[in-house]
Amino acid sequence: MNKIYLLIFTVALITFSGCKKSDKKGAEKAGVPNIDVAEAFTDSITLFKSYPGTLVAGTTADVVAEVSGRILSTHYKSGDYVKRGQVLFTIESTTYRDAVTRAESALSTARSQHEYYTRQHAAMQKALEADAVSQMEVLQAKSNMEQAAASIREAEATLSTARQNLAHCNVTAPISGYISNGAPDPGNYVNGQGAPVKLCTIYDNSSMIAKFYLSDTQYEELLGRNGGISSSIYRDVPLQFKESIGHDYTTDLYYVAPTVSESTGALLLQGRLENRNNELKDGMYVTVSLPYGTEPKAVMVKDASIGSDQLGKYLYVVNDSNKVVYTPVEVGSVYQDSLRVIKSGIRPGQKYVTKALLTVQRGEKINPVLTK
Repeated sequence: MNKIYLLIFTVALITFSGCKKSDKKGAEKAGVPNIDVAEAFTDSITLFKSYPGTLVAGTTADVVAEVSGRILSTHYKSGDYVKRGQVLFTIESTTYRDAVTRAESALSTARSQHEYYTRQHAAMQKALEADAVSQMEVLQAKSNMEQAAASIREAEATLSTARQNLAHCNVTAPISGYISNGAPDPGNYVNGQGAPVKLCTIYDNSSMIAKFYLSDTQYEELLGRNGGISSSIYRDVPLQFKESIGHDYTTDLYYVAPTVSESTGALLLQGRLENRNNELKDGMYVTVSLPYGTEPKAVMVKDASIGSDQLGKYLYVVNDSNKVVYTPVEVGSVYQDSLRVIKSGIRPGQKYVTKALLTVQRGEKINPVLTK
């Protein structure tokens, strides 16, 4: 008896399954495809406008030769990280060592003369008390002593300059950072005596500066109404790069140029940021997403769901009869990379097609499959 019930149950199950498959095939034959859709929703968002900019190193310094001579050796490789005070170049120093020797000798002579004239002046004063010399001879001795003192000061200054020039034969790093290439090779002559000669540049990338420009009207529209760059809205301003670099960066605005450029009509703004992962470089292009306000009830859809034609932007909206309706929309800014603000054309809660945009037809009936 149990075998009979089991057989009847199995037959019923197969029959039911066959009906389901038949229904599905029937739906497909009827031309009602399953299409992914989503619902437009609202959220409170911060509004941004994007501006192109560049990054520059927080600190840069040129390495210069301040003496003339032939470069004997270099002590770094292009692109190295160098520390402040590190010797980078050695310039031939024979001329400057000789100058130090001459200056030391001149100083020694000046000191000896001053000692002699000082004793002579003292002796003349005693002789004057005994009426052995005239007042004029005492004054002459005093003048000689003072001239000798002046010669000491001059010789000391000359020696100081000579020693400084000798020290400049070892060209050192003025700051710590990454050093550029393009320096003269050993054996080349540099003439830095008259004016410093640039040898290379050091970039301290530990902090960076984001530079970008606004027109004067944009400045008034965006920053003027928000209280200027001191407003908290201009802290942690998002930055984007053309290619993903693996980390997110923001900048704090700290500088607005006091004047508008006559040639461009633009105003320079700058923000500072920390190069936490040592992946930002001087000269990199960056997009500054400048906040200018908030929208408490922004209507948003998936940006990839928006199509374009000669009439502008549109969405395929699904009506209450599950039919596809071509719906022109006015779009706003991108939000969180994948969403787009819709200024008009669709209401919160309305369904729209998210996939198969190239295959669905206007007025086509579909079976909407709601996705997030």
